[in-house]
Amino acid sequence: MTFLVLLAFCLLLTSCDGDSTPVETQTDSNEAVFNYEETRKVAREKAELLTKAYDTNSVQYAIIDQGNIVVSGQLGKNDEQGQKPLTKDTMYGIGSVSKIFTTVAVMQLVDLGEIDLDTPVVHYIPEFTMKDERYKQITPRMLLNHSSGLNGTSGGNIFLFEDNDTYAHDTLLTQLAGQTLKADPGAFSVYCNDGFTLAEILVEHVSGMDFTSYIHRYITEPLGMANTVTPLDSPNTAEMAGLYYPGYTGQLPNETTNVIGSGGIYSTAEDLVRFSQLFTGGADQLLSGQSAAAMIQNEYKTPLWPDDADNSMEYGLGWDSVNLYPFGEYGMKALAKGGATVLYQAALVVLPEQDIAAAVVTSGGSGAYNQLLANEILLQALKEKGIIAEFKTEKSYGVPVKADMPKSMLQYSGIYGSSNATMKIHIMEGGNMSVTSEQTNNHSQSYKYSEDGTFRSADGKVMTSFVTEENGRTYFRVSLYSSLPGFGQTAHSMYSAEKLQPQALPSGIIEAWNRRDGKKYYLLNEKYTSVVYLVMPPYQLNVSKQLPGYVLDKRITGPHTAISELQIPGADGRDLSGLTFFTEEGVEYLEQRGMILVSEDNVKSLNVAEKSVVTIPSSGYAEWYTISDKDKGNTVKVSMSSNASFAVYDANGKCVYFSIIEDKDQVTLPAGGSIVFVGDAGAQFEISAQ
Repeated sequence: MTFLVLLAFCLLLTSCDGDSTPVETQTDSNEAVFNYEETRKVAREKAELLTKAYDTNSVQYAIIDQGNIVVSGQLGKNDEQGQKPLTKDTMYGIGSVSKIFTTVAVMQLVDLGEIDLDTPVVHYIPEFTMKDERYKQITPRMLLNHSSGLNGTSGGNIFLFEDNDTYAHDTLLTQLAGQTLKADPGAFSVYCNDGFTLAEILVEHVSGMDFTSYIHRYITEPLGMANTVTPLDSPNTAEMAGLYYPGYTGQLPNETTNVIGSGGIYSTAEDLVRFSQLFTGGADQLLSGQSAAAMIQNEYKTPLWPDDADNSMEYGLGWDSVNLYPFGEYGMKALAKGGATVLYQAALVVLPEQDIAAAVVTSGGSGAYNQLLANEILLQALKEKGIIAEFKTEKSYGVPVKADMPKSMLQYSGIYGSSNATMKIHIMEGGNMSVTSEQTNNHSQSYKYSEDGTFRSADGKVMTSFVTEENGRTYFRVSLYSSLPGFGQTAHSMYSAEKLQPQALPSGIIEAWNRRDGKKYYLLNEKYTSVVYLVMPPYQLNVSKQLPGYVLDKRITGPHTAISELQIPGADGRDLSGLTFFTEEGVEYLEQRGMILVSEDNVKSLNVAEKSVVTIPSSGYAEWYTISDKDKGNTVKVSMSSNASFAVYDANGKCVYFSIIEDKDQVTLPAGGSIVFVGDAGAQFEISAQ
């Protein structure tokens, strides 16, 4: 189908209520004609359910079948005043669905012979270096299948409000130069954002073009994706879906995600399904069939991966899953990629052999819910076409079958760690097992030993087991079927956590960490436009009471350092980070994954006088203050330059005012709260008591 024909076809789909008009498709004179009336009805009903029951501000969806967009719609809240209705062209951030664009760009360069997937990255980016010599083994394939061994997500200033600062992209190589790997390259696949930002840089180095220009010339323009842009296109914010944050009053500015190849593209549901034609044979002039096929191979199958099971996470190149449940139940191969920024969610599901795909994008909500909606409307379309007769019944692992538990199972009791979290697993001689988050300690999950050696939930939806791998590490495997009312069932089966061993420490090291135990730490080095100041409460450091020598999943290695040594494939071992304390001018700071924080011990009370002045120091670090009892309930006015912002928090760390979002003449200070002043070095704030 030519672009002009496709464009004319799409214009026929628009209707005043936001849903597509009935469409009949016929690709062959002997082929049945479908109008997808029932599919459109189901899609709208379920989209409406998302907005009413699942914290979604707005939703947009589309299905493409045999190259024709046959279902398209949108509904929900856009602007607060109701003056800007949602349309099929309203753009949403697609988060990590951007990774498929990056993968396609790399594979196009493979088609041209410019990149070999198994030649080390240093061959193409000579300035790429790390403290760990194993980095020289990292290949483009490893970047795209998450097996590079990189730690996860580096640096800051990624999520900003209407600010396309390229700092996160521009400094990645510098940040990686100071890091070591968490695993041998190629050893196992664990979700990694830095790998795709590095792949973005790879595309730029090899093509000689910036990434935004590249994807427009070689992907979006040829496919007629007129509503797909990046922050560097400086898109019109009026064309973006309205954003809101739970508990914060008012519409937010647009969010920019400034690692474009990893998560920064904006698009629409219709454009995303146009993009899917690269994987259904509809655009082989842009991506060879050989490369499209290479992207959907079982790249996840490394020695460190759970045995096969129904799943929604089995990596290809770029894809989260190349065997998405429940489509295997119908004998179909399904590809899936989800995406999430702080405020946007997206999902793309493609059935390459059926030449059909669905996309769902939302403001707020959940990427997992979006994928379930995409699954549901695809299955409905397949049923309406007669490809499937009936929907499969939901599955279960079955309730526990009573059996005597071997005493050897008791050895699996202990503390298990996943990325930035720990859990206590307690197995009793009678075969009962409890799993409790060490952080909350107020909710336990209960399982019962079953005759096959697993532990199962009473309803049979969750099956757990313990696996000791060849690397000598013991993993807690969780397999589950999860249902969302109105949206069907998904499946997940992965190693959820790794068993950690306590360690004895010298008294001096213990004392150093105990002095920090329970302290709150405040972020200093995010830009004044950062979304983080809205959503992230202070970080509280808690030394483990149940696992000596640890802070969460991090093993204490000295008086000022702790490291995470997890090796968990999938998602529960992603974004590992250590803790490093350092002192400057008598003040102790904490560095964690590029973030610099300071202890509450160094945060003074604001004590507003008739007029006070706060100046950002030469370090550029933010200035934090607590709100004293004397000032609680008082109203202040803050005057500042344009390169600055301030935010106010209540006693629970919830943001109640952020000047980037709203501009008030006066702000009331909450009891027990705090206030932060952020800006370029030298920026000044005048605070006046009202």
